[in-house]
Order: sequence, then C-alpha cells, then structure tokens
Amino acid sequence: MTVDRSKGHRAFRWVNAVILTGVVIVTLYPFVNIVARSFSDEFAIRSGQVSIFPRGFTISTYQYVISDATFWTNYRNTVVYTVVATAISMVLTTCYAYVLSKRHLRGRRLLIGIAVFTMFFSGGLIPNYVLVTSLGLKDSIWAIVLPNAISVFNLLVMKTFFEGLPVELEEAAAIDGLSTYGILLRIVLPLSKAVLATMVLFYAVSFWNSWFTAFLYMSQNDLFPVTVFLRNLIAGATSGSSVGADAADLTVATNIKSVTMVLTVLPILAVYPFVQRYFVSGVMLGAVKG
Repeated sequence: MTVDRSKGHRAFRWVNAVILTGVVIVTLYPFVNIVARSFSDEFAIRSGQVSIFPRGFTISTYQYVISDATFWTNYRNTVVYTVVATAISMVLTTCYAYVLSKRHLRGRRLLIGIAVFTMFFSGGLIPNYVLVTSLGLKDSIWAIVLPNAISVFNLLVMKTFFEGLPVELEEAAAIDGLSTYGILLRIVLPLSKAVLATMVLFYAVSFWNSWFTAFLYMSQNDLFPVTVFLRNLIAGATSGSSVGADAADLTVATNIKSVTMVLTVLPILAVYPFVQRYFVSGVMLGAVKG
C-alpha cells in the first residue's frame, strides 16, 4: 500500500512539474519576445522573423529614447511619484486597516461599508476632474497621490491580517504602558513584515504603471511621469511612420513599443526579487478565511 502511494506521489510530482514548466514557458515567452523585438531591426519585425532571439541586432531605438533629456526628467518624476505615493498609501492603509481590525470599535461596520462602497461606485471622471481642479491639485504630485491613496482591496487584505494577530500580545503591551500608537509601531508592524512588503509591491507597481491620472491632471511636459512620455513617444512614432521616412525612423517606429515596455518594466523587475519571499506569505496570511 505504501509502494502504491509512493508511485502515485512520484507521478503527481512529474505531472505537476511538466504543467508548471509549461505555464512558466507560456508566461515568459511574450516578455522574452518583447526584449528580442526591442533589439531587432524594422524588416525582421515586420516580416515576423523575431521569436526569442533578436534579428538584425540594433540599439538605435534605445539610443533614440535615452538620448532625450526629457526622458530622464520624466523618469525621475516617476521615481518621486512612486516613492511618495507608496509611502503615503502605506501609512493611510495601515492606520485604517488597524482600526478596522478592532472588533469592539463602535461604528466599525459603517467604516467598512464606506470603504467597500467605493469599490463599486465612484463619482465618475468629470466630477473627479472638477474636484481635483477646484482643490488646486492640478499640475502637482498631489493630483496623482491623493485620489488613489487607499486601495480598498489592499485595505481589506491588511485588515484580515491584523485580525489574525494574537490579541494577548497587544493586551500585554497595553498593561506594560504602551499607547495605541506604541502597540502599532512596536508590536504589530514588526510582526507584519510579510503583508507590509506585499502591499508596498502592490502600491509601487500600481503607481509606477499609472499614466492616465498624470495625463489627465498634468499639462507641463516636465511634470509627466515616464509612462506618459513613452505613451506620447509611441503615438508620435506611430503617426510618423509614413511614406518618405528613412530607415532609421522606420526602425524606431516599428520597435519603439517593445523598447518602451522594457524600459518601463525593468525597475519593477529589479525590486521584485527583494520582496518576493514575502509576497506569497503576505497574501496567504492576509487572505479572507472561510
């Protein structure tokens, strides 16, 4: 009987390994193809010769993008916007989630209801634009940071995580004389590294990839994040790839989408390995338990 279970277990591991390998290949292929296209020339891309290796190797598009001083200004803006917005979002989300995790809190259901309500209903694009404009937030970092400061999904995940922490630890800390903020900072947060790292990743990716908010509320080129710069670059290259353009212009117009995707995703890929070990545990510990 033990031998049968052992054979079945080995068979399951082999099948599982084959399926997961296939999933990894299917997942990685599009990104590898984009990287290959970013280093390929116009003819190879248009004729469909590029798969996972570059054809007609060229870095002209990278040179075209990187040589623009505005690119680096907008890249700096993206870093600043992402860092500031993520920091503010983490402070607000953590405080709100910690409050909601207290079952004895009066009005707790109302606060949860207000948060959940915003997941399904919003004021709409025009009312939001009027509100941001009337508050004088246009052409400032706050137009990007404040309207998206709290993600309700992240809030609920963090609330569930806090609810799973032992109540006895907080009671003991309170007996020792710690205030509510002292308990949060010295007891709760050190035990919540996994979910905090996960939420930082979620917020950072969201703000880094966001472009429409800046496109809507920013009117000066030197205030744009890099995503808006790359969006404008793609639009300009696409409209400019017409009859009469020389070979260099055609190459830029053809693979500029691939180049912009690579340049945009690189910082997130660089950061992800440092928080990956917290990612799975943070999501699982903060998941809603049945």
